[in-house]
Parts: sequence; C-alpha cells; structure tokens
Amino acid sequence: MPPKTRINAEMIVDAAVEVVRQSGFESINARTVSGQLHCSTQPVMYHFSTIDNLKRAAYKRADHLHSEYLINTPPGQDPILGIGLNYVRFAVEEPQLFRFLFQSGYAEENSLLEMVDSEELVPVLSAMQEGAGLSLQKARSVFITVALFAHGYASIIANNHLEFDEKLIAEHLERAWNGAVLVAGQEE
Repeated sequence: MPPKTRINAEMIVDAAVEVVRQSGFESINARTVSGQLHCSTQPVMYHFSTIDNLKRAAYKRADHLHSEYLINTPPGQDPILGIGLNYVRFAVEEPQLFRFLFQSGYAEENSLLEMVDSEELVPVLSAMQEGAGLSLQKARSVFITVALFAHGYASIIANNHLEFDEKLIAEHLERAWNGAVLVAGQEE
C-alpha cells in the first residue's frame, strides 16, 4: 500500500485558492478545502487554527498571483497600458479571485495611498518605472489615476454588469495614462 500523502500548509492554501476560483471566497471552510484535497478536515484545522487565518493566507497567495499576472505584459506594449489591461483582463478571467482581492474586506490596506506604498505593489511600480522611464514618485501618481480607471472597469465586469471590450477599454486607459503622465510632468 502506498504511503499517505502528507498534507502541508502550502497545499491547503492552494486548495483554498482553488475553492475561491470555483465558488467564491465565502465558500472557504474546512470541509470545502479538505474536499478539494480529498482528505479529512483534520489537516486543514491542524495547519490553520481558524478559517479566518486560512482566508488571510489564501488572500496573500491570490494577491501574489494577481501581481504576477499584472506585470506579464506583451513585449513592446506600453507597460502602463499593459498593466491596466491585465488588471481588467484578470477580472474577466478570474472574477472570483478579483472579488476576493478587492471586494471581500481582506486587504490589509485601508486606502489607495496605503496600497500604493505596499510591498506587494513594488513589482508593478518597478515595471511601470522601468518600462516607461518614470521616477518612482511619477510612477505612483500615474498608477493611482490608471488604477482607479481600470478598477472601475474591472469591478463592473467582475460583477457581470459589462462585457469586456478590449479595444474600447484600451482607448480609455490610454487616455487616462496620457492625461496622468501630462499632469505628473507639469507637477515636477
């Protein structure tokens, strides 16, 4: 008889993220996560003393996946436009993860300014800074404008109130980007 698979915390977090993808963050509980792993609830509760702790760990994993998704822009595409479109595309492709990240209350940051200064955003700001030749301060300023615009589109799409029209969204994001860069340049 083969040895039993040892269920570790990493596997449990991955399973919780998969539960979110399939059914939403409200569905994370010991039973759904253990069902995803085909095991009893004992390993889940052993590694995570509360479901809230498990949700927070799953949130961090989803946030990391989101950041990686954002910076994976096609070569030659404007990095800001690419990141903005990827933000909206993520809401199209992963609506449950999007809702978990931005509509569940699990974000550690309480304001947009806290988010812009968060450690998780460093790779995104660095990609913008490098790809567009912006100073860090200018990248933050431009990011806020484009992020608010992209977030509006993404939220509406993730909640099934608007169809994804990449060309139209790209035009609007480009206008927001150009305007933000223009204003940021005037402020220096």
